Amino acid sequence: MSEEPRDKPSNFIRDIILEHNATGRFGGRVITRFPPEPNGYLHIGHAKAICIDFGMAQEFGGRCHLRFDDTNPTKESQEYVDAIMRDVRWLGFDWGPHLYHASDYFEQLYAWAAELVRDGKAYVDELTAEEMREHRGTLTEAGRESPYRNRPVAESLDLLERMRRGEFEDGTKTLRAKIDMTSGNINLRDPVMYRIRKATHQRTGDAWCLYPMYDWAHGQSDSIEGV
Repeated sequence: MSEEPRDKPSNFIRDIILEHNATGRFGGRVITRFPPEPNGYLHIGHAKAICIDFGMAQEFGGRCHLRFDDTNPTKESQEYVDAIMRDVRWLGFDWGPHLYHASDYFEQLYAWAAELVRDGKAYVDELTAEEMREHRGTLTEAGRESPYRNRPVAESLDLLERMRRGEFEDGTKTLRAKIDMTSGNINLRDPVMYRIRKATHQRTGDAWCLYPMYDWAHGQSDSIEGV
């Protein structure tokens, strides 16, 4: 791999890529992604992210995926998808054949979530959003476990399947990862993985009424695509 990027003003992202290429950590392949949610038009921050994501891939002879994080059907539309694609091209970049959507992976994401339930690493919760905030604690105080955290695996799995079938109303149940309610990192205090949204999706129609949260869908989508 050429060392030419060292001649340019450096930054921590370029330095990390150079280190990975030097050590062969990822086989010398640079695969990045720009993952916008199609719920509005792009702003200047998006433009910077596009230039970094596509620019680093281009500089190191790799590729950048354009992946729409279409996990919230109540706020997203094809209008925004089209506008985002147009703006990325206007900035001078192209994703080639690598156009993806989180919804491409809904079935796989659900299967992995169910596997975590079977392994005792996720559970169906019935706390309201307000109760969940109260249980989560603060940056200086540990959170409290939900009373549903240790329900039997078979019960959580049954409820998850019924959530998918649409038997429950929006906001009545969520699927949460069982991590650590005392963690100093508040994001690790049993984050929500799935919530019920009885809304028509722009790509999948009414096939789903259970949608993954960004934190669950995003990392797994990266793994699927080899990012």
